[in-house]
Amino acid sequence: MTKVLTFIAGEGARLDAPLMDAVAAELGRAGARLGERAWLAPGAACDQLFRNLDAVDAESIARRVVGTRPMDLAAQPVAGRRKALLLADMESTVIAQELLDELGRLAGLGEEIAAITGRAMRGEVDFAEALRFRVGLLKGRPASLLEEVRARITLNPGARELVQTMRKNGAFTMLVTGGFDCFAESVAEACGFDAFQANHLLIEGGRLTGCVREPVLDRGAKLAALEQAAARLKLPLSACAAMGDGDNDLPMLQAAGLGVAFQGKPAVAAAARFRLDHCDLTGLLYFQGYPREEFCT
Repeated sequence: MTKVLTFIAGEGARLDAPLMDAVAAELGRAGARLGERAWLAPGAACDQLFRNLDAVDAESIARRVVGTRPMDLAAQPVAGRRKALLLADMESTVIAQELLDELGRLAGLGEEIAAITGRAMRGEVDFAEALRFRVGLLKGRPASLLEEVRARITLNPGARELVQTMRKNGAFTMLVTGGFDCFAESVAEACGFDAFQANHLLIEGGRLTGCVREPVLDRGAKLAALEQAAARLKLPLSACAAMGDGDNDLPMLQAAGLGVAFQGKPAVAAAARFRLDHCDLTGLLYFQGYPREEFCT
């Protein structure tokens, strides 16, 4: 089976032929049969084809050669590399913010809510219970705060390029978040996602009730969303990509053929098969073999 080892340079790093030659030499010493090398973006992203070596072993060898350089890499089979379904987490993945934390700051509860968010994303507390507790702290606050939070949303670099490029190439794209639909709708529209799934804050008389509509969309619901979307599209999970940063994303990352921890919490990055620690969201396109000139905006 032919495999491909992809390198992506992070900020402050540059890929060059000598580095790729050094990696190729070490792969060869480990018994790999080397194939074509292809530059996806000069100085920024490169593919190295190989055979007769396990993908994880190839990654380990490459990481030793790369050393401390800020670079992301992944080895995988060439066949089926481009995915037909994308599920992406929203907060701290597609966007830069944790929006419940932002809401907490506006309500004067920033430190308390952010501390619980951090524990939930690291998997230290149950996500659904943590969400209910944080929302409960906001009971009675004016719903107008939601508009102020929406104005603070910023897309992470590469978000729109990722979604638009995959859609142009026939993939179905879906935003799945444990956050709230009042924000997810705006983010989905800004990026061009085909669909979104999110939790819903309950409001009465222009004020937050302190409750979220049940059932809460949690780690199990994200996995179910992946499985249901794949079944609806008649796709195997191997044809799916998923991306997220927190513990509630991990089940869908582990189930997808290309499940990527994007600047993931330590436990998530350690458990996910693939990771992007240094480059922006277009790294998921490079992992699928898209050259820079095929990116869409």
